[in-house]
Amino acid sequence: MRIKSNIWVAAYLRRCQTENIFGVVRRRGAEEAGAIFVKLALLDGNALLFTPAPQTAYDEDRPVDRVFSQVTAAPVAEQVVEDRLAKEIRFDSDIWIVEIEDRAGRHLLDLARP
Repeated sequence: MRIKSNIWVAAYLRRCQTENIFGVVRRRGAEEAGAIFVKLALLDGNALLFTPAPQTAYDEDRPVDRVFSQVTAAPVAEQVVEDRLAKEIRFDSDIWIVEIEDRAGRHLLDLARP
C-alpha cells in the first residue's frame, strides 16, 4: 500500500524546507490517492514539470515509493507548464499540484530511471 497523497506532499514540502527550498501546495487533490504533479519554477520565466512515472518505472521490491518523470529534458516557458497542468486538471480533477521555486533547479525528487 502506498502512502496517502496528502501525507507524501506534507513530508515532501518539509524536506524541501529543510534545504531552504520554497514550496507550496497550489492545488489539493484527493487525499488518499490523488496523482501528484510538481512544477519547479526556476524564477527566470522557465520551469520544469515532474509527473507520476509510469507503473513500469516502479521497483517491485519497493511498491510504496512514489516515482516521478521529468516531462521535458530542458526547462520550458512557465506558460507551457501551466497549459499542461490545466490539461491534466481537465482530465483528472483529483490531482495535486505542488510548486517549488529554486533558481538552482533543486527539486529533491527521486526520478524514474529510463
